[in-house]
Amino acid sequence: MLWILFLALCGLLTHTRADPGALLRLGMDVMNHEVQSAMDESHILEKMAADAGMKPIKGITNVKVKDVQLPVITLNFIPGVGIFQCVSTGMTITGKSFMGGNMEIIVVLNITATNRLLQDEETGLPMFKSEGCEIILVSVKTNLPSNMLPKVVNKFLDSTLHKVLPSMMCPAIDAVLVYVNKKWANLNAPMPVGQMGSVKYVLMSIPTTTASYIQVDFSPVVQQQEGNTIQLADDGEVFEFPEDYAEGSSQLLLSATFLTAELALLQKSLDVYVQDTKIGQLPPQTTKTLAAFIPKVAKAYPNPKPLMSQIRINKPPKVTMKTGNSHLHLHGTLEMFAARRRGKASVSLFLLETHFNLKIQYSVHENRLQMVTSLDRLLSLSRKSSSIGAFNEKKLTDFITDYLREAYVPVVNDVLQVGFPLPDFLDMDYNLAELDLVENALVLKLKLN
Repeated sequence: MLWILFLALCGLLTHTRADPGALLRLGMDVMNHEVQSAMDESHILEKMAADAGMKPIKGITNVKVKDVQLPVITLNFIPGVGIFQCVSTGMTITGKSFMGGNMEIIVVLNITATNRLLQDEETGLPMFKSEGCEIILVSVKTNLPSNMLPKVVNKFLDSTLHKVLPSMMCPAIDAVLVYVNKKWANLNAPMPVGQMGSVKYVLMSIPTTTASYIQVDFSPVVQQQEGNTIQLADDGEVFEFPEDYAEGSSQLLLSATFLTAELALLQKSLDVYVQDTKIGQLPPQTTKTLAAFIPKVAKAYPNPKPLMSQIRINKPPKVTMKTGNSHLHLHGTLEMFAARRRGKASVSLFLLETHFNLKIQYSVHENRLQMVTSLDRLLSLSRKSSSIGAFNEKKLTDFITDYLREAYVPVVNDVLQVGFPLPDFLDMDYNLAELDLVENALVLKLKLN
């Protein structure tokens, strides 16, 4: 009986577990670039060489390090752990030897370490921490004659270098990781969506490492300006990375449910009141034009009156995605008014309930996700009320379709210009990304300069 209860509880917990709203895969392309950049920016090997003279070496005085070679960095993912790092470099150590005279030691070496990927307990951010740093001597040459007590010299070099080099060179690994870790610092900071709210990318768990990539699962927090959090819908939609991406490449995946939550921030801004009688390519917006579709309008208004409309979105916008295309679904009402002389209130002609969708084209500008829409089709139209009596609202389908295309879609696109923030990490330049629509998700294929 207890076993059955245990299984039932596990099933319940599994079913209610929140899915990530965004996924990030970092391939070796990005990690190689970031570690190499950190090594270059920190100039750490040169700093270590400059500090070397302050560390005494038994048997050598007036120690100096020069001719530090440009490092060659090799990285490999360690599943479940992080990254194995090998830095190959070389240098020349000079000074006064214990045998008298000037001494030069030309060293070629590898610095190896495991960079364990963790989650900082205080900040919740990803962080790398080095473990098990070792120095492997590839070759050692000196300017001492080969026949001059070779055993003594070799023993001295071997024991001295193995004692000195780890303390001299291993801090370079830690210093590089400090630079890399700093580039995660803004990841979970709230980023504004205009004046409507903010988005924050919060880690769901410790990032995972496989043989091919690091994966970071995000549970984004979408918050209105008033402080209310918009929950991501749990509609059972599955999204995952396609399997056809190149080995070692990097991608960011944004789910349709996450983009739906972001668009909910803009819902109030999608309500509009249109008073213009001349709109785009439409004929003049007057009761005469409307009478061509509803003859009762001509009887009620024999003298043409300007038309005005109010469009309200009364359900949260919803984004859907299929391979190659994406739509924005809007449910709301459209109320048409006849204007009267100045000082008199306009008269409501009818109120329609509508459901229509817009095609979405995605792009990235200034590291923000941008959307541009165009009307796809009017999906449903029903009459809720009318002051001109009953009429067949289906006859208005073409009129309303053209009206939404010319009068409403430009307003939607103006609202969407605010853009949506993308995760701020490792100085990523999203403007270079290639975008791809898959089932229930948008994929950004990340590129490097």
